[in-house]
Amino acid sequence: MAKLTAFTSYADAQSNFSAEKLWELFDGDREHLNIAHECVDRYASSEQTAVIVLRTDAPDERISYDQLAKRSSQMAHFLKEKNIKPGDRVAIMLEPSLAFYTCLFGIMKAGAIAVPLFTLFGPDGLNLRIADCLPSLLFTNAEKINIVSAEYQPRTVLADDQLMALLDEYPDGRIDVSTKATDYAMYQYTSGTTRELPEAVKHTHRSIVTLMVAALYGTGLRPGDRFMCPSSPAWGHGLWHGTLAPMAMGLTIGSFAGKFNAELLLKGLATHRFTNISAAATHYRMMKNSGCAHQHQYALAKMSFTGEPIDSATEEFIEQTFGLRVCSMYGTTEIGVILVSYPGAEDFVVKHGALGKPIPGAKVEVHDARGAPCPPNVTGEIKVWRKGQWIATKDLGHTDADGYFYHGGRADDVIISAGWTMSAVEIEDAVLKHPDVQEAAAIGVPDSLRGQAVQAFVVSQRSGDATFIQEIQDLVRTRLSQHEYPRHIVFVNELPKTPAGKIHRKKLREASF
Repeated sequence: MAKLTAFTSYADAQSNFSAEKLWELFDGDREHLNIAHECVDRYASSEQTAVIVLRTDAPDERISYDQLAKRSSQMAHFLKEKNIKPGDRVAIMLEPSLAFYTCLFGIMKAGAIAVPLFTLFGPDGLNLRIADCLPSLLFTNAEKINIVSAEYQPRTVLADDQLMALLDEYPDGRIDVSTKATDYAMYQYTSGTTRELPEAVKHTHRSIVTLMVAALYGTGLRPGDRFMCPSSPAWGHGLWHGTLAPMAMGLTIGSFAGKFNAELLLKGLATHRFTNISAAATHYRMMKNSGCAHQHQYALAKMSFTGEPIDSATEEFIEQTFGLRVCSMYGTTEIGVILVSYPGAEDFVVKHGALGKPIPGAKVEVHDARGAPCPPNVTGEIKVWRKGQWIATKDLGHTDADGYFYHGGRADDVIISAGWTMSAVEIEDAVLKHPDVQEAAAIGVPDSLRGQAVQAFVVSQRSGDATFIQEIQDLVRTRLSQHEYPRHIVFVNELPKTPAGKIHRKKLREASF
């Protein structure tokens, strides 16, 4: 019987998928399973490149499966010597590199729990999370080691060349990995600001199995793909979808170290002949704004995005540049991916602006305030059926007559002005139609007459004078409606974003009120 990876069409996904068949993609079973084995060790005998790291300040780094298998085994022995026991948390605050992947998989080989942390955290963000998960060790680099609190300095290890040389003293052969499928493998903090503490989502080793639904139908991964994901592996998209899922198929993956640079990414896509990319909407927008995309020849056959809706101008840029329609992958860290556009499925029509349709076997609906299903083209809250109940996503949306879902913004991003209900996402999309606007965000601000008025924040190289403001307002009036336009426009050098790359509207609201 063929494995799920053998099917590419939408029709086959609906008729052949089952949760049981996901297990056929792994060596482990429902009792015993280890992510490090599934993603690294079982491919160690191949000559396949595991990771290509694009770096802003040095030549690209290539890491083979064999090299990573040996290094992660050495790390597991190192951790055991440090008295790290199964269930202990070990934090990693490193950019993608041999050191990062050595730590990530070595921790799980040792039966401990890996806790990836954003390298852009300052002392507040780092120490809040350390105090929350209480790691037995923290691996970081020379740049960040000084922001670790004095209390945790003794438990901090500098992951530098000296550490990698030290690992050579430890055995590099395969070790007995005896974790249960239900043992915790990783704590993943959702993307918040450096001064906020979002909840840590706790993942077991068997999470790698359910993850493959999104891998197969959200990013369209199949054997032979060369897969790039520039999102940080400290964020769920970069870690689970960008690292673990493709490595569980033995693919060559690409990652990005250092401050994101769209020109470098475009060059890397062409140089390394990546065939599949999944990125945040912001990444694609920055590719468009770089003006460099036309300089290269690409091998891309599948493209997907997540994090937040992609604006129509960027969608058009992708089609013109790469000859592909970019596919949406929608979900949250807490509930996983639930709506996809089936990249690579020739019988699935990718619609502009749509989130796609439910993953195989999932039940997703849009409900009104009473909990009743909304008819097509009526906005409500997107919900998914799980364990006998409807789970709210806290996102608004609607469906069309063909069963496609569309995003209407976060439930708290709705702007109600003079009785009119407006979508921040739709207003932003209209503002971005102006050729001189690079980025835009919309929020509601208090208004004594209307209750709320729309305020737009705009990033542009053009001077924000009265003429420019009028052009933006007229454009939005024309594209949406006469009342649905930003009455207030603020020009800024950059928009605040979460570590995941999403526009941080809460910060904008706090700065405006």
